[in-house]
Amino acid sequence: MSLTLLAALTAGCSTVSKEPAATGESTPGTAAEQNLDITIGRAFDVSGLDPGFLTENAQVVDNIFDTLVKRDENEKLIPGLATSWKQVDDLTWEFKLREGVSFTNGEPFNAEAVKYSLDRVIDPASNAPTASYVSTIDKVEAIDDYTVHVITKKPDPLIPTRFNRYPTEVVPPKYAEEVGQEEFAQKPIGTGPYKFVSWDKGSNVVLEANADYWNGAPEVKKVTFRSIPEASTRVSALLNGEVDIVTGVSPEDRSKIESSSNARLSTVERAGNTVYVGFKTDVKPFNDPKVRQALNYAIDVDTIVDKVLQGAAVRTNSLIGPKDFGYAGEPEGYNYDPEKAKQLLAEAGYPDGFSITLDTVSWYIKNTDVAQVIAEQLKAVGVTVKVNNVESSVYRTLVPAGKQSDMYVLGWSSTNTLDADAAIYAILRSGESYSTYHNADVDAKLDEARSSTDENKRTELYKEIQDEVIKDAPRIFLYQENQYYGVSDSLNWDGRVDTSIQVSTITAKTQ
Repeated sequence: MSLTLLAALTAGCSTVSKEPAATGESTPGTAAEQNLDITIGRAFDVSGLDPGFLTENAQVVDNIFDTLVKRDENEKLIPGLATSWKQVDDLTWEFKLREGVSFTNGEPFNAEAVKYSLDRVIDPASNAPTASYVSTIDKVEAIDDYTVHVITKKPDPLIPTRFNRYPTEVVPPKYAEEVGQEEFAQKPIGTGPYKFVSWDKGSNVVLEANADYWNGAPEVKKVTFRSIPEASTRVSALLNGEVDIVTGVSPEDRSKIESSSNARLSTVERAGNTVYVGFKTDVKPFNDPKVRQALNYAIDVDTIVDKVLQGAAVRTNSLIGPKDFGYAGEPEGYNYDPEKAKQLLAEAGYPDGFSITLDTVSWYIKNTDVAQVIAEQLKAVGVTVKVNNVESSVYRTLVPAGKQSDMYVLGWSSTNTLDADAAIYAILRSGESYSTYHNADVDAKLDEARSSTDENKRTELYKEIQDEVIKDAPRIFLYQENQYYGVSDSLNWDGRVDTSIQVSTITAKTQ
């Protein structure tokens, strides 16, 4: 789906309401009764719980913290901690804040808390890995206790959308200052529907319902996010009743869930990461566009999608997907042509190929298998590839710091913004933490698209960027994953296109 600028500008006009939560007894790991305790099995543990400094998705922290703006079940922007918003002038957005809200430690939620939360992310000295999402912001001003002005460096029509993302989740200033960033990331406090209970690193994170939540106490009273790296083990845990929802269902396990008597498969097409091979384009041999183009021709993406992933993804030639604003159809990419690849390598001075390490990580569907197939396909054109499987927590540190190998696998998505800016800016804009590409013309167009209030102009700019990037080939765009979840038949819940798991929306099915 696409997010239009009109929706972003006009969404702040209603409040969210919920029915009071049900009460009753529950059994951990099951959801057959009200007053639920549930367990969610995920492929990896969190590396930290500070929303301003995440290096992973926000599925856990989104339940602890709130943003000023939220999305409903149809992905429409609706009020969160802000009751309304409007554009005051070209550079200023005004948010009116919800009164009577407190953090779960009793600190008041107010304009100063919003300012503090944004200041710590946009401060260059913080080196926040999430800063690119809000780097258009120049400063935040607390006008009074419940009015905030967000002032941008250039016009930014996406400010309401940006305030739906985890870098803008609001933290309690006094507590954050008292404990410091490191401890806050391990023992977070927010205003959200759930309170942090414990984090057993490498194993699980436990949250309990916030009975005083401003939007009503959730029906799920306790949720455990359990780390289960092996996909088949996650599915077995679901079918055995040990967990209630599992993420990242592998292609071969889909049929097990579909034939199960106590679980079902929830599928969201093209809602996952766009997986690509990245190059450090200022390092030999990848500083030569012919080498990068050659490797694009050498990869048979269709076979990888059909045979390795068993159709669990859709081939793509861009990071911008059909759910994003700015999507103008699929740009023409590279056909599988190993002879063309050999020709280009010879023209670049590598007739006998070269040797390289490919870093990868087990965050994506069958990613190790995919990396091995890529290595075999590149071997066929003379390029010897050593696949280096990096441990998850290490990879989260290496990639934002630019310390990964010169060739690496990564996945990216627009997540909550559902806009091309989030899909490509952090990956293609030189100087950004996750970018290993330098192109002055692409930089200028990315910056212009960020600040334009003309939707047609933005769409045209993104088309021009995609065409130029395809030609320059700083990436091998592979595919966008579908999202597959296993869900207990006792729960009312389905996956979302923004990949969030809003536990407060989960309810028990009535018998």
